[in-house]
Amino acid sequence: MTVADFMAAANGHYYATRDPLGAAGDFTTAPEISQMFGEMIGVWIADLWSRAGSPAFRYVELGPGRGTLAVDALRTMARFGCTPAGIDLVETSPTLRAAQHTRLPAAEHRDEVDALPDDAPLIVVANEFFDALPIHQYVRVADGWRERMVERRDGLLAPVAGEIPADDAVPASLRGHPEGTIVETAPVSAAIMQRCAFRLARQGGAMLVIDYGYAGPAAGDTLQAVKAHRFVDPFADPGEVDLTAHVDFAALAEAAHGAGVFVSPLATQGDWLRRLGIDARLQSLAAAAPTRADELKGQRDRLVDAQAMGDLFKVMAFTAPGWSAPAGFTGDAV
Repeated sequence: MTVADFMAAANGHYYATRDPLGAAGDFTTAPEISQMFGEMIGVWIADLWSRAGSPAFRYVELGPGRGTLAVDALRTMARFGCTPAGIDLVETSPTLRAAQHTRLPAAEHRDEVDALPDDAPLIVVANEFFDALPIHQYVRVADGWRERMVERRDGLLAPVAGEIPADDAVPASLRGHPEGTIVETAPVSAAIMQRCAFRLARQGGAMLVIDYGYAGPAAGDTLQAVKAHRFVDPFADPGEVDLTAHVDFAALAEAAHGAGVFVSPLATQGDWLRRLGIDARLQSLAAAAPTRADELKGQRDRLVDAQAMGDLFKVMAFTAPGWSAPAGFTGDAV
């Protein structure tokens, strides 16, 4: 099968059968590291909502984990009078749905973006969502490009080059790379981004995407697997490890442009959080709980420092026509 089909099947089983988050799980996301992360997103939403004229809107989250981010963001939004008309969580995992329902009993679950209501503007948050969606991989061989497949050999799974030429599937700007180069595409991610963008164009609102990734197009193998907070072989234990790949933000921007939405410049997570005031929030929390000051600073540093999550994770926003430019970004749009 293709790498994309392998990734979709493996992650489908993985997320349906467990809560992978936290110290007892396989990985930890930013909302689980610190309440400040979700609070900054809440500030971002409240500011954008206020400058849009305080309309009724629906809060939407794609792949909301345990619901931790939503709880922190919604609590912060409420301080500014910013209360959504509805809360919609796009989630397919029964295990994670149960965890989300405990924290957000008023929320409604949706199986896909197309099932979201169309009665109000949407403010959509996608934190570490796109990285878990399937990617196609292409490898340069002696006589051109081939799609990378997953094959069983001697009882083990391993990636191999397919037999059918696939040069047209590789972006033209990357086709000249030498033999052995791997190029990734993510058509499922692009399709979801496009559907979200057209929703924003029709209904109004905004979307915030935060994930580890790069400003493409670029070559390289980014497929990785994590188990018990360690990197492992992506092909060794399918369905029992978390498979992810770095997100090409330029591809997301390209998918959204056709809908006519505004696409923000790309920012690093560290810069974006600092511009929104995470340092001021740290001081406030530390003043209220002096015995936790060092712990809180460590949380902030993990989110913001370049050596931690600050540079690897990127942030991009998409806003409907007529909505103000979102806070936290500088420079020219993508």
